[in-house]
Amino acid sequence: MFMHAFRRGALLAAPLFKTLSCGLLCILLGWPGPALAAADSAGAAREALKTSVDRILDIVKQPGYTDPAQRPVLMDKVENEIRHIFDFREFSARTVGMNWPSFTPDQQDRFAEAFASLLRATYLEKFDGYTGQQVLFTGELVSGKGDKVEVQTTVVIKDKQVPVAYRMLQNRQQNWVVYDVIIEGVSMVKNYRTQFQDLLEKGTADQLIERVRTKADEVRKQPAQSGQPGQPGK
Repeated sequence: MFMHAFRRGALLAAPLFKTLSCGLLCILLGWPGPALAAADSAGAAREALKTSVDRILDIVKQPGYTDPAQRPVLMDKVENEIRHIFDFREFSARTVGMNWPSFTPDQQDRFAEAFASLLRATYLEKFDGYTGQQVLFTGELVSGKGDKVEVQTTVVIKDKQVPVAYRMLQNRQQNWVVYDVIIEGVSMVKNYRTQFQDLLEKGTADQLIERVRTKADEVRKQPAQSGQPGQPGK
């Protein structure tokens, strides 16, 4: 699905004069060509993600983040930034998969909100504070059409390096947003989809929504950094 942004095009096999003429015409007409278009997509997606990551790190680095009195306000700022760069509705649709169209608009809205709440409880509220973590941007893969980009990063936590990739697309506002996260080769979308499909085979959309809400509440009651990220369960 994804390929390197810079690749040899068919024009390289054409006669030199024809190639140069076509290239000049493209420049004059303002068309960037597939390689440059892919590079533009990669750069725009990476910059959008990096901007959000930098803002989030600036927030969690504040001493008040570990202060119970200030933490809720700062956590809300982090969540606002996450909601800006993550498309939770797209994320939700992909985790539910082929069953998503059978959800009513109201069920889709309620599921997206419940799923966002679960992710917040699992990954944000269990984060105790900044302890020197670094995010290194290591490369990008661009789809053939240039409409999707996988931004690859490495999260450095003390002496451990964790590969984390963010799959992104442009939303209706033409902003680059995240629709899946791959942590050490494991897709969050695929991981949750397997569980959600199993639950939907045995129950209804409303039952799934309630299960996700309940799981989010259960995770919130667990001590911070108590173990593996919470999953919806069966």
